[in-house]
Amino acid sequence: MSEKHLSGFVAVIGRPNVGKSTLINHAIGQKIAIISDKPQTTRGKILAIRTTEKSQIIFVDTPGIHKPKNKLGEFMVKTAETSAEDADAIVFVVEAGDKIRGNELRIMDDIKQSGLPCILVINKVDKFPNKEDLLPQIEAFSKELDFQAIVPICARSGSGVAKVVAEIEKLLPAGPELYPEDMITNMTVREISAEIIREKLLRMTDKEIPHGTAIEIMQYKEEDKIIRIIATIYCEKASHKGIIIGKNGDMLKRIGQSARVDIEKMTDKKVYLELWVKVKDDWRNNNFLMKEFGFVEEN
Repeated sequence: MSEKHLSGFVAVIGRPNVGKSTLINHAIGQKIAIISDKPQTTRGKILAIRTTEKSQIIFVDTPGIHKPKNKLGEFMVKTAETSAEDADAIVFVVEAGDKIRGNELRIMDDIKQSGLPCILVINKVDKFPNKEDLLPQIEAFSKELDFQAIVPICARSGSGVAKVVAEIEKLLPAGPELYPEDMITNMTVREISAEIIREKLLRMTDKEIPHGTAIEIMQYKEEDKIIRIIATIYCEKASHKGIIIGKNGDMLKRIGQSARVDIEKMTDKKVYLELWVKVKDDWRNNNFLMKEFGFVEEN
């Protein structure tokens, strides 16, 4: 008798910058979610789909749960907290050495209320060559919640990610593929292109500047051998606009060149990318502008 095919949704949650997106990218074998060393990189709910003959895992990548400072932050936290509503299982990602604080308690309380099975993933274990040093952390978290499995990983290198996938498959219900087997995300190439541009901003600019930016694709035209993209980078202050553009346009040129290379790798086509920068004061607290930039609550 052949094995039953498994399929289901898995919400990946945790506080900002613990490596949720990096874990998901490795699990599906392709970069979908943008990553950086800055917290709150992921802003909305992103689906990343891993399909094999045995199973289809739909990862739900969510923003890090944090104390919001503006309406965008409130949107991000609500998105993260509601991501488990239709999930079949949860992966809770923490960083090696983390102590249990308010955010972690809040997340585990939400997991308890959901009643869903949960896997604890301890990321960045390369910081602790002696794995016995992780035992106090494992014991502390285990006292708070009965996890189905606890898996130490290094998401950056991919070490341990296969074990996470194997543990997830144990929790999935039997069912058919929910998405076409060649589909790896719910995002369009246009949307991913905008996220790639934002990733370069996150990596190349400092302090509050990247978190006060939004990307709008003004024109996206795909031809046989080339994709033409015109995008606007919105920031909150005129001083930020100057930094993003840089002296003689150097910073904007670097952002564009780096983004273009990644988009070409993703699409296997030549890309013409034109970037503009505009100021929208305090857009993160403006409901109309947030809706314009795609931050809309799901009904």
